[in-house]
Amino acid sequence: MLATTSTGFGLMALSSLMADKSYGAPVSNIAPHHFAPKCKNVVFFFMPGGVSHIDSFDPKPVLTRHHGQELGDWAERAGRKSPATPSRKWKKCPWEFQNYGESGLPVSSLFPHTATCIDDLAVIRSMVAELPLHAAGNLFLHSGRLRAGSPSLGSWISYGLGSENENLPGYVLLNSGSVPPGGKENFSNGYLPASYQATSIRAEGAPLENIVPARGNQQQLKLQWLLEQDRGFAQELGDHAEIESAIRNYEMAFRMQTEIPDVLELSQETAATQEMYGLHAEDKDLRLYAMQCMRARRLLESGVRFVEVTANPVGLDNGSWDQHSQLKRDHEKNALVTDQPITAFIRDLKQRGLFDETLIVWAGEMGRTPHTGNEHGRDHHTSGFSIWLAGGGVKGGMAFGETDEFGMHAVENPVTIYDLHATILHLLGLDHERLTFRYGGRDMSLTDVHGRVVEEILT
Repeated sequence: MLATTSTGFGLMALSSLMADKSYGAPVSNIAPHHFAPKCKNVVFFFMPGGVSHIDSFDPKPVLTRHHGQELGDWAERAGRKSPATPSRKWKKCPWEFQNYGESGLPVSSLFPHTATCIDDLAVIRSMVAELPLHAAGNLFLHSGRLRAGSPSLGSWISYGLGSENENLPGYVLLNSGSVPPGGKENFSNGYLPASYQATSIRAEGAPLENIVPARGNQQQLKLQWLLEQDRGFAQELGDHAEIESAIRNYEMAFRMQTEIPDVLELSQETAATQEMYGLHAEDKDLRLYAMQCMRARRLLESGVRFVEVTANPVGLDNGSWDQHSQLKRDHEKNALVTDQPITAFIRDLKQRGLFDETLIVWAGEMGRTPHTGNEHGRDHHTSGFSIWLAGGGVKGGMAFGETDEFGMHAVENPVTIYDLHATILHLLGLDHERLTFRYGGRDMSLTDVHGRVVEEILT
């Protein structure tokens, strides 16, 4: 992290040489694109905890008819991805569904703002994941692996395409709450060089440490001295990759001091834009999330390749969308926080001519069960849930895939996390089988030996 004291610079040198900090990616040394891209950047609205698909974009009227009844023999059909006992009871949706837009797609009253943009969304109703565990599920959604140590999606994209702005990172994380299960490994560079790790920008307090440069030329002199020391050390070791990453981090951090403060300054936005996002709302969590969504637009506009926005509102029993006992109260809180700012983000991109070049991904690591053990909540569910995509290269106003009549299993066109990753890379002009990095004696990739591009949702 760029420091303005001699002590701080010593710590920065040590931490950078250990490759645990990142301030962006240099221009990639591989081909910029494998084929013509349909978009040039990505924003990922990460919904940790598990949004209930049957309460958002996948209505199941049969649950209303069976509400309160025990599963009975249905429990045997639940499968390992969503285990259930016969005594559990079906739970209907507490919200009303209506059809919206020219497409007539159904959206629950949880998302009144998103409903107005439904003709821009491709809703995938047949997502499947591996394990109904938050930490492993989050890692899997981000890296395609169930264990820590592999590069995240944002790191792969930054590695493949770099940043369009040499003064800004290629991969930025905007966190508006606590770090989700799985921790910082969700946003890690893994075995890729440290330059491809996410740069985290906080919602409260100073967005980054030491972002204000030191006075005079003292900082430049210190930086030049450190670079000379590191380059000499690198020559002794034979151009060590970690030291080269440290040097790039110093240089990027120095350049960020010039550009980041201006990019994050939201007072430049019109009053109408601030109101549209909810920047001055009464709810604090909504204000913070609105701020991060506005920053996301400004970062993409400034050339950042991949921006992720997380949401972990405070005061919920289980954090974010993980409602085992207070489904109605806490899902409504999460929807309040995220619905308006994300819809404003879509409208803002359209107004600025950026929608068609930006891929928007809205997803969590799992869904929630159509049944309950306590009548008031839903549990972890990975055998069929919903996400949506919008923007560059995506067909709007469509639903793809289907779950069964109870919302238990994906029964038509199941889509895996590998498929989602392959599709995102494809829209950026990257072949998921050809985007590789040599590590441990083999060519590693985001999707490993899996994944297909979901052509059906693409323009």
